[in-house]
Amino acid sequence: MKRIVLFIATNLGVVLLLGVIARLLGVDRFLYQSGINLTSLLIFAAIFGMGGSLISLLMSKWIAKMSVGAQVIEHPRTQTEQWLVEIVRNQAQRAGIGMPEVAIYASPEPNAFATGANRNAALVAVSTGLLEQMTAEEAEAVLGHEVSHVANGDMVTLALIQGVLNTFVIALSRVVGYLVDQALSSRNQEEYRGPGIGYWITSMLMEMVFGLLASLVVMWFSRQREFRADAGGAHLAGRGKMIAALERLRQLSEPSRLPSQMAAFGINGGLSEGLRKLFMTHPPLEERIQALRQQN
Repeated sequence: MKRIVLFIATNLGVVLLLGVIARLLGVDRFLYQSGINLTSLLIFAAIFGMGGSLISLLMSKWIAKMSVGAQVIEHPRTQTEQWLVEIVRNQAQRAGIGMPEVAIYASPEPNAFATGANRNAALVAVSTGLLEQMTAEEAEAVLGHEVSHVANGDMVTLALIQGVLNTFVIALSRVVGYLVDQALSSRNQEEYRGPGIGYWITSMLMEMVFGLLASLVVMWFSRQREFRADAGGAHLAGRGKMIAALERLRQLSEPSRLPSQMAAFGINGGLSEGLRKLFMTHPPLEERIQALRQQN
């Protein structure tokens, strides 16, 4: 589940940083010179919201490599590395995308992820745990799942959704901050003269709260895309292999040890139950297996 949580965390960090820069430059004060200017606020929010999402998307591959210490296979040195590169190359050709970078990272957890802003220059990485604990057929299905994420353009779609959500988060947080600040000025029987301490504190808190709520929408999107990626993996490697891979993951499953930032586009999303499912990037493995078995 690595890819999405990494993207969300990076996005929130970038948006908060851009917000601090805007406050330091006095942009917020300009928006409220003569009362709140909703048109200017929406334009400002769209620029910063989409900008934050775009920056996160462009940084996704680099951050992914740094997060897990993934080593890109430049020249295969072992039979396993050669096999990985060949499988990904064949699947990429069948999926109609450019050859992704292929990497391995050290982790006892069986997992894999794909990320990147360009479907023709993506990254597919697998853990040492996956290579050690899965058969070649199961690993092939996992790779097909990740290649399908790339072919489906999930990262770009995610960035667009996140950009729109960022826009609303930024705009709504400042509207609430403005209203709170105005109410405090009225309570103190002062004429409202623009953003004050109430605005700065409230808008920053609301950015975090609304950002968390927006992440629920992204998590829901991620869960839906997993079913499609599973179907893609079944097409590239065979439905039986894809089901077997998910069954193996269910046997080995435990809460994911992948860095929280990288959670969204790994093959194994960990366990979920009750309300916790709302914050999960992956549907339960049982649901994914059932969906594949019902596939025509």
